[in-house]
Amino acid sequence: MPADLFSVANYAEAGLWLVIAATFFVLAARARIGARSRCVLAGIAFALFGLSDVVEVQTGAWWRPWWLLLWKASCVIALAGLLVEYRLRCRSSSSGE
Repeated sequence: MPADLFSVANYAEAGLWLVIAATFFVLAARARIGARSRCVLAGIAFALFGLSDVVEVQTGAWWRPWWLLLWKASCVIALAGLLVEYRLRCRSSSSGE
């Protein structure tokens, strides 16, 4: 396996996403019931995103084959949805509701 910058950067990025995923799984174990499922979902999404970077090293691009682009987009959509939901919860709890 060549140690070119593309490969090294993608493996490092995959490692980062997997560390973040592991952090969410630890948080899930400590969280109350409502937050636990959101932490598990975030952990799964980050782990899958990290694994997609490993696949990206093999394919040479994040947009090909088409299913890798779909895989990455699904992870980003899931994480964006969790972020929006979190922000809405924070907003409603700070407004005194």
